[in-house]
Amino acid sequence: MTAETTGQPVLRPHAEDAFAEELSALAAADDRPRPARWNLSPWAVATYLLGGTLPDGTVITPKYVGPRRIVEVAVTTLATDRALLLLGVPGTAKTWVSEHLAAAVSGDSTLIVQGTAGTSEEAIRYGWNYAQLLAKGPSREAMVAGPVMRAMNDGMIARVEELTRIPADVQDTLITILSEKTLPIPELNDEVQAVRGFNLIATANNRDKGVNELSSALRRRFNTVVLPLPASPDAEVEIVSRRVDQLGRSLQLPAAPDAIDEIRRVVTVFRELRDGVTTDGRTKVKSPSGTLSTAEAISVVTNGLALAAHFGDGVLRPADVAAGIQGAVVRDPAADSLVWQEYLETVVRERDGWSDFYRAARDAASGRPYGAAA
Repeated sequence: MTAETTGQPVLRPHAEDAFAEELSALAAADDRPRPARWNLSPWAVATYLLGGTLPDGTVITPKYVGPRRIVEVAVTTLATDRALLLLGVPGTAKTWVSEHLAAAVSGDSTLIVQGTAGTSEEAIRYGWNYAQLLAKGPSREAMVAGPVMRAMNDGMIARVEELTRIPADVQDTLITILSEKTLPIPELNDEVQAVRGFNLIATANNRDKGVNELSSALRRRFNTVVLPLPASPDAEVEIVSRRVDQLGRSLQLPAAPDAIDEIRRVVTVFRELRDGVTTDGRTKVKSPSGTLSTAEAISVVTNGLALAAHFGDGVLRPADVAAGIQGAVVRDPAADSLVWQEYLETVVRERDGWSDFYRAARDAASGRPYGAAA
């Protein structure tokens, strides 16, 4: 039984459900050529991701804030016979972009293989219903199609998340699928040929180099698009604000007034520690072992909003985000604690208007309740 059948609201709707009205409006206004079995034209898919206003006044909200050309190249790749590899450091919206691309192109973002060290070849190809297998032997009826096989049959987009987490021999299962657009079924002396419209989006983070690197044969089957970190503080603040607002509504958190100031503070701290220098370029700082990604900033602010709503007065304050920032920064207790303490004393302590955050961060680091006497 699913939330859909019981009528219960889901915690996180799929992209094609959450943005159904926008997708429908785009489809109605879209008079450009569409590749086979695409719900929208490449132009409309890019508009869905980047945002815009349609002729009838419908506002399409941005799903991705970044260079337009990156999205255009990604969309165009899916319209060719090349698969798409979204590459970047953790937290650069690879999964988010993958989901929305599949939703816009195929209307279904759920044909997904989640890559882990334990992902098997069957997860990418197909499995078996063993009751049917024992009763009838190998047959099409006994087969259990995986997401990639279903996408091939229906001419849709399949997704493979964290490709480099998958063992190398399992990764190479994709080579024939991507090069020949065919999935062999040796047990039946048969094959599945991909229907027009089929393609595949994979994601990988470039911090995983050396975990399970892609073979040169497999990498050649992909067109690689690198998703960068937000280019400017304002862009990152916009991304965090949008996602926090969406998550807050999904979690039914009260809207926090003037949250933008604390969002900008979180983004500033993350960018300075990530870049190894303060925003004015005057002071070099040490970087911690973690990535301090935009996704982590979103998590810190969302958690802070929950604290403010349930244990405060509803206003997002420094004390609500201080512990979350510390948790994101200090991954290695020995080395990162020193980096954090040094940043607090040399940068935060001397910064105008940051005294409340400095005290909250010091209290969080010491384990004292905020505002307690030392």
